[in-house]
Amino acid sequence: MKIFIDIGHPAHVHYFRNFISIMKKEGHEIFVSARDRYPVKELLDFYDIPFYNRGKGKNSVIGKLSYMFYIDLALFFKSVKFRPDIFISFTGAYTTHVGKLLNVPSIVIDDTDSEVLNRKFYQPFATNIFTPDVFKYDLGKKHLKFKGYMELAYLHPKYFENKNNGHEILNIDPSEKYTIVRFVNWQANHDYGHNGISETNKVKAVKEFSKFGKVYITSEKELPDELDAYRISIPPEQMHDVMASASLLYGESATMASESAVLGVPAIYIDDDGRSYTDEEESRYGIVYNFKESESDVLKSIDKAVEILRGHHDYTINQKKLLSEKISFTDYLEWMVKNFPQSIKQLQDNDDYQNKFIIQAKTQELKD
Repeated sequence: MKIFIDIGHPAHVHYFRNFISIMKKEGHEIFVSARDRYPVKELLDFYDIPFYNRGKGKNSVIGKLSYMFYIDLALFFKSVKFRPDIFISFTGAYTTHVGKLLNVPSIVIDDTDSEVLNRKFYQPFATNIFTPDVFKYDLGKKHLKFKGYMELAYLHPKYFENKNNGHEILNIDPSEKYTIVRFVNWQANHDYGHNGISETNKVKAVKEFSKFGKVYITSEKELPDELDAYRISIPPEQMHDVMASASLLYGESATMASESAVLGVPAIYIDDDGRSYTDEEESRYGIVYNFKESESDVLKSIDKAVEILRGHHDYTINQKKLLSEKISFTDYLEWMVKNFPQSIKQLQDNDDYQNKFIIQAKTQELKD
């Protein structure tokens, strides 16, 4: 089988890397196209995944549209040469356009409810669209929902071994608490009109969290001078090891909030739109806390973070409940692609079939 995968964000590398490894070992051919964005290349190189560099992309609306036409053409010619049996992407419109032109099925995965603009470019062309079952919208007959989160494609205990080595990587005392803080640049399609946390409150948050241990910042934006010393400096492939030993994740990234949740680490996520999956991780599992971007809500989020850092709750209890109810997405994707298109009909006829991918093989290693 020949599979064409498009990657536009560092998280997408993680979404597909285990799937790629499994399929390659079984003799399937994989072609990966990827956006030139840090640390996409670094992660693909680390996981030994060859790829076609499709350029840096654009930030303006007009720039994004012109880039789309250019990449559609480039991927069309790559596809004519590779001759894929199926295209797969995460919210990627390019492969759906090429798939439609070549009469090759395309699968799109999406978990961002507010990604309305991007959906307009892929929804009419995609063969099937997969989202978490908590997704807010019905995308029609081609829409299938899975009982899980994208972060479980790579952080499920079947695929991620918690080495408890975060303190060692950071070179700090094993008994010291630390908080990971994440700031984004708000330049994604779904980020228009967002401002995030003000610089004043960024400084306030870090100063408050510093009273309880170390603070490490990962930021897509320039930081105020007084926060630059807190910027984390580790290889990107070690970030999840560091997150797994943290006391708290605080910031503007839904992906990192959900990553923390499945790792058993409490998270605070700040975004006016929010995400259906982080909402569920709060309402059902009590391991993510969602706040808006207003001044008053950000201040409340800082207070909540301090409350968590002061407390002694064992969040692996919450994690165990989550893992007992959610599928291993990598195993689900592997089965679905290998058996496509019959797998689509099977899922449409019996939604509970996916329960076989709730895999608890290693969860006994978590704290009782």
